[in-house]
Amino acid sequence: MEVTDVKLLLEKHRENSLSHRYITNEKLAPLFSKFKKYADIKIIGQSVLGDDIFSITIGTGSKKILMWSQMHGNESTTTKAIFDLLNTCISNNPITNSILRECTLCIIPILNPDGAKAYTRVNANSVDLNRDAQNRSQPESKVLRAIFKDFNPDFCFNLHGQRTIFSAGSTDKPATVSFLAPAQDEECTITTTRKIAMEIIAEMNISLQKAIPNQVGVYDDAFNINCVGDTFQSENVPTILFEAGHYANDYDRDKTREYIYSAYLTALSYIASTDIDGSNYKPYAAIPENKKLFFDVIIRNARLHNQATTTIDLAFQYEERLDNNEVVFVPIFKEKGDLSNYYAHREIDASNGLVSAIDDNDMKVGNENVFVKLNNEKIALFLK
Repeated sequence: MEVTDVKLLLEKHRENSLSHRYITNEKLAPLFSKFKKYADIKIIGQSVLGDDIFSITIGTGSKKILMWSQMHGNESTTTKAIFDLLNTCISNNPITNSILRECTLCIIPILNPDGAKAYTRVNANSVDLNRDAQNRSQPESKVLRAIFKDFNPDFCFNLHGQRTIFSAGSTDKPATVSFLAPAQDEECTITTTRKIAMEIIAEMNISLQKAIPNQVGVYDDAFNINCVGDTFQSENVPTILFEAGHYANDYDRDKTREYIYSAYLTALSYIASTDIDGSNYKPYAAIPENKKLFFDVIIRNARLHNQATTTIDLAFQYEERLDNNEVVFVPIFKEKGDLSNYYAHREIDASNGLVSAIDDNDMKVGNENVFVKLNNEKIALFLK
């Protein structure tokens, strides 16, 4: 699909009631009524704290795709894009009509509703559900496994969000969207199942490069059978990890959702129109592997003490916190020294100036610094 086509579609079908980072069952509940005419909406289980876990099944085709989002409760961008996709699906659009004719989608919009409400990665028992694929010790893990067995998908989309630290390879470009075709054995064998997942990812990358050139990455494929994607791949179901990352000045991830939406449409259209056998998997290898090369803020060429003659760089990373049902970003002082091999989403040139904490004390790694002083001028590091 062309970039302009995707933008027009999203402008028309964006679910405007969902925005920013804090997405919970309470925000989804009013939306279900408009899909009841077109989709089968079910309560498929409950979370640790008794909140409902929903599935939305839409389409009549023989190719079955299982999609789940917010396995990690604080990773909500893919959920927003799901409802943009669903709005398109019920709009009698030729693209989604074709998808729904050839495919059946089973979507779990929030697998971890307790984590979503608390804005945490883990569930209410402090368990990372994406490391619980084998033990299935948690009710949410049991729900996903039951749907996997009952729906018997031909493809799985494992939908996540990633931190702002990632670059697309060893570059100054953020990894705005990342993928992985997980390994299915310790040797990371390029099996037919993985080749099929790789081929779909390669197709999404071709499309995304038109919109965000050099801002797509892949993750390391080290095998971990406790991860859901690795488990499903090991059972010979082509599984794709989607990761929604950072785009310039888009900490709310309402721009990134456009690229995730585009990736959904591309992948689903390709599945709908193609008998995928993995023969076109090789372009996957050209997608750069993510590196951890970004901070949120770097103050360059700073002095920490009045008598200092040597300048250094000061790096800050935002910590996401829930405050009165709103996600706030708190700057934490992470590193100091020569950070010339790192990049930042915001850079401040101190020009040999003196930098101190707002109370005039020395800067200490690990401390919060909502403000700093640069030559006695107050500088805000937080996001407004």
